[in-house]
Amino acid sequence: MELLAYGVDWLNLLVRWLHLITGIAWIGASFYFVWLDNSIRPPKPGSDLAKKGVSGELWAVHGGGFYNPQKYLVSPAELPSDLHWFKWEAYATWISGFSLLFIVYYFNAQAMMIDKSVADLTQFQAIGVGLGSLLVGWIFYDALCRSPLGQKDGLLGIIMFVFIVAMAYVLTKFLSGRAAYIHVGAMIGTMMVGNVLMLIIPGQRKLVEAMEQGKSPDPIHGKKAKQRSVHNNYFTLPVLLIMISNHYAMTYSHAYSWALLGAIIAAGVLIRHFFNLRHHGRTAWQFPAAGVAILAAVAVVIAPRPAAAPAPAVAGDAAGAAHASVSAPDFNRVQAIVNQRCVSCHAAQPTQPGFATAPAGIMLHTPELIHQNAAKINQQAVVLKAMPIGNMTNITPEERSELGAWFAAGAN
Repeated sequence: MELLAYGVDWLNLLVRWLHLITGIAWIGASFYFVWLDNSIRPPKPGSDLAKKGVSGELWAVHGGGFYNPQKYLVSPAELPSDLHWFKWEAYATWISGFSLLFIVYYFNAQAMMIDKSVADLTQFQAIGVGLGSLLVGWIFYDALCRSPLGQKDGLLGIIMFVFIVAMAYVLTKFLSGRAAYIHVGAMIGTMMVGNVLMLIIPGQRKLVEAMEQGKSPDPIHGKKAKQRSVHNNYFTLPVLLIMISNHYAMTYSHAYSWALLGAIIAAGVLIRHFFNLRHHGRTAWQFPAAGVAILAAVAVVIAPRPAAAPAPAVAGDAAGAAHASVSAPDFNRVQAIVNQRCVSCHAAQPTQPGFATAPAGIMLHTPELIHQNAAKINQQAVVLKAMPIGNMTNITPEERSELGAWFAAGAN
């Protein structure tokens, strides 16, 4: 089992690396083409470019050379012999992302997806909830886009925002906060790749097929593809945030994590909208200002509050004696809690199935290591209550209080 966990760690590393590379390629292309669409300028009426059907062009310099990209309103007069298709960046990103979802979450669902204080699920039930969210998300989004509401971009955006936040709420009622967040991201990512696979590429194929048959392409295919491409552009910042959210338990471990995610997504969309408008020649600072204000408000709302001072002990007062015992715990008691609740994962050789090495490299199997990591223990186990993952070792509120009191007293 130890060798298997070690092999899974290597697989995790390599697939995560691949996912990062392909994601950069896909998102970079998306950002570039939206920028290009917003930056090209129409040719002069009656010019050779206008007669050729060019709707806009742009001159740029990069890497020591000059570039002159041109966009045709529907299609050029003749189909080029060498035509590049942007699709594998999207496909490879989703395939590697789904593989990573399986390696990190589904392979070790008991530790990574299940929080019995949220819902007492089996591993297969938790995986079913996760996979179901991807399917439900795509079906709802695609049906909405194909409905009459799909022609009203503003209203469609509001409905999708409400839907995504609602899905986040539902997922937090079944999965651990960390797993709920990552599945919201995977759901949005599935919508994005579904757009490429089901709308953008098929629409482009129809344009090419029409030209090959000597017919005039129907511009509706280009319009639909363009709409979904713009949607993907607005999805990118929220997805990127969720990709790194597992490093920030202050968000997904909050009691209202679904609402926090909704606020952060809204901030990302507002900031992205600013850049899209700016590339089009319009500077609207109110959008990034609103986005930053939302992020600042979230930071204030979830900021840890100072712990109340323990009540002084009073002779004959059982409650006071209990407070006194919590205010000055013995280190042997602290070590016993850590050994029982934390060391199965955080050790040189973890005994918890699915872990070949200690998460984040934090080891707690000796008194020296406990003292060295006292601040991290307090932050993760007491302030954020994010550890143990999914509370799979059943740490009690009283034990968290003891750890907090030990840290507040100087962690001696």
